[in-house]
Amino acid sequence: MTDDMTDGAAGSAASLRVAAYLRQAILDGQIPPGHRIRQSEIAERLGASRLPVREALRMLTAEGLTEQEPNKGAWVPRLGARELDVVYRMRERLEPLALAESLPRLDDEVIAELEALQRAIERNTDVTEFLRLDREFHLLTYSRCEVEPLAGIVVRLWNSTQYYRRAFMTIIGETRRWIVNAEHQLLLDAVRRGDVVDAGRVLEGHIRRTRVELSHHPEIFTANG
Repeated sequence: MTDDMTDGAAGSAASLRVAAYLRQAILDGQIPPGHRIRQSEIAERLGASRLPVREALRMLTAEGLTEQEPNKGAWVPRLGARELDVVYRMRERLEPLALAESLPRLDDEVIAELEALQRAIERNTDVTEFLRLDREFHLLTYSRCEVEPLAGIVVRLWNSTQYYRRAFMTIIGETRRWIVNAEHQLLLDAVRRGDVVDAGRVLEGHIRRTRVELSHHPEIFTANG
């Protein structure tokens, strides 16, 4: 192996490590919308050079988690109320389509994993852990969608709304968490039966309810930096 190949492999590994760190920090709300990401600070914190940080930021921009402009750096995108409403309307239409493409190929093993995730969701009381499990649950239902442009858009839309889903779960509190669980159980029932129509209807209503609830809380859009 040449020195160039070795350096390239090391650079790629470092970029993936930086990307994983930033991705988790953004999804967990540690880096909120509107926050500027300074390459020098991240490089120093992680003991990396700036090149892997730049490469990591390009990855995250492709995933919808950051934005970049020449000479302006990178930051976590912040959505206004109207933008968020439109993004959720996009989700209401595209995610049932991704589910319809995926559902016929969800085998018993995947369904068992979905059931285990839902049991974990119902036992959980921590918002951060709920968001992680909920994301895993829904993205698993789309995991057999073989239309890459659709699957990629769905993940990017999830990434761009993560902060606001956290705000939604904080707003509704544990006393109304049963609604989320009831909708998940209805969705699971439709998946078990292989009913694309029922699954799509449940999913669309599930997403719409979050959108409507968020529209009643404009303070969310002035509290994130």
